[in-house]
Amino acid sequence: MEVEVEMEISMERLLEYPFDANEILKKKKRIKKELLQKENLLQKKIAILGGSTTSEIKDILELFLLHYGIRSTFYESEFGQFWQDAMFDNAELDTFAPDLIYIHTSNRNILQYPSLSAAESEVNDLLETESERFCSMWDRLKEKYACPIIQNNFELPAYRLLGNREASDIHGRIYFLNCLNMKFYEYARTHEDLYINDIQYLSASYGLEQWSDPLFWHMYKYSLCLPAIPYLALNVANIIKAIYGKNKKALVLDLDNTLWGGVIGDDGTEGIAIGHETSMGQVYSEFQEYLKSCKEMGIMLNVDSKNEEENVLAGLNHPEGTLRPEDFIVIKANWEPKDRNFTAISEELNILPESMVFIDDNPAEREIVRAQIPGVSVPELDRVEDYIRVIDRSGFFEVTELSEDDFKRNSMYRENAKRKQQQKSFSDYGEYLRSLEMKAVIRDFDTIYLPRIAQLTNKSNQFNLTTKRLSEAEIESLVKKEEYIRLYGKLSDKFGDNGVVTVVIGRQEEELLHIELWLMSCRVLKRGMEDAMLDELVKQSKARKIKRLKGYYYKTAKNAMVKEFYGSMGFEKISENSAGDSEWILELDGYRNRNQVIGMIN
Repeated sequence: MEVEVEMEISMERLLEYPFDANEILKKKKRIKKELLQKENLLQKKIAILGGSTTSEIKDILELFLLHYGIRSTFYESEFGQFWQDAMFDNAELDTFAPDLIYIHTSNRNILQYPSLSAAESEVNDLLETESERFCSMWDRLKEKYACPIIQNNFELPAYRLLGNREASDIHGRIYFLNCLNMKFYEYARTHEDLYINDIQYLSASYGLEQWSDPLFWHMYKYSLCLPAIPYLALNVANIIKAIYGKNKKALVLDLDNTLWGGVIGDDGTEGIAIGHETSMGQVYSEFQEYLKSCKEMGIMLNVDSKNEEENVLAGLNHPEGTLRPEDFIVIKANWEPKDRNFTAISEELNILPESMVFIDDNPAEREIVRAQIPGVSVPELDRVEDYIRVIDRSGFFEVTELSEDDFKRNSMYRENAKRKQQQKSFSDYGEYLRSLEMKAVIRDFDTIYLPRIAQLTNKSNQFNLTTKRLSEAEIESLVKKEEYIRLYGKLSDKFGDNGVVTVVIGRQEEELLHIELWLMSCRVLKRGMEDAMLDELVKQSKARKIKRLKGYYYKTAKNAMVKEFYGSMGFEKISENSAGDSEWILELDGYRNRNQVIGMIN
């Protein structure tokens, strides 16, 4: 039995960066077999439209997606048929009905480069023609399948005919590819649900000569070398898991020899390595600057340190340091086991442990946290010089879109801590809620909030009754359908604005409304927002002559907290199956508004 457990751990961890690509390629069947044992996998259909051979890419991409909790079925185009599959009638692809499309092209799929004698107008015409070929393909795919599209940009060519002039001369291939990439980026900036897979960066990081080894093209028609495929697959998988809300949300950080060099309890504040006076101090400073940037884009920073709190605060107030105590949401500095502190941080933030990443230089502490808290990410860290690279390449926080809520997340959670502190001074919970002076806006979906609504549907796991995941394109299509009632809710109080925190989608069927989706951000749990949303849902339902609401609860490993939610809201349970899924009915005749603590803004 011990041997089997060890094998399971080692198979799973083979996919964690930094990994051995050859081991993954060699053991892919064993890895897949073990990953398929995971429960509650999200099911997705992925179409790979390739400009080269993609079979091995598909196999390894499947592994990384399983690692992220996504079980995929695939459609794979014939060799080089990416454009034809997209632009012409394709019954097989239509029947497959992809949830996501990945277009795997490379610089070998450029139809024509400019000749050395071409005039500037001819070069521009070629750029426009090549760009339009791809843009028309993306437009066609979005119109037909209304799903996210991932598109490779172009890697640099394997040689430079013009030498160093290749990048600046209008006839150079590097110039041409860079211009074409810029057109791709412009399209991605101005169109929803197109994501660029940056193989130009990947190939440079891997080593262009190895990545573009011509042997693999001429022998197997792979546009990159076989050992580079796991790096490509990881990158694509990171985009996909971010689209479907499986990003991490927070870092939990050790301090001694992690944020600074040395042990502050022994060396004192003046003895730790931080700042620009020494080479090692510079390395730790660079890591702190990286973490500060992570915080700015919404990643929550926390401390889990075996230390005296006064020493920790002194270290974080070091004049040469970048991070300060106020940059952290929760600071646990004591002599408790780190796995217990980690769990306590999770509870205080009200997010799942698997939404956090544990960063510690000590391999023993890493192993304890990894063993005691299933699902948590614990990257292997060796030299401090590699900390940034390992965290960055792991793709824990892959950005597919930056919203206002992302920039505000740290302040929102800090404000939540103030609310919890105030709660302690009240003996009556209703009195506490009224003291928050809450205000809510509940309305039909506005175009400006569609990205945030899509983000919520893909990120909310605990308060999510049906765990229905929707892309922005799918939400846009719902806006056009008259049979749907769509509501988003914004909540603010005297401590700050929480932004859009809850979403309800219901589908009318004569006098019955099916509640297909109801979710809420955990940071506003038990604040009365669910009552306000139900009041508005009932109001709009009655205006449509609807007489009853039907709610659905689909059990997952993460949403047990809402198992009896509908019952607490006055619904009657009408069925429950052996898997724990249940259906509920609320008769609207005689319904009385439930909200007593939130002021509504029209």
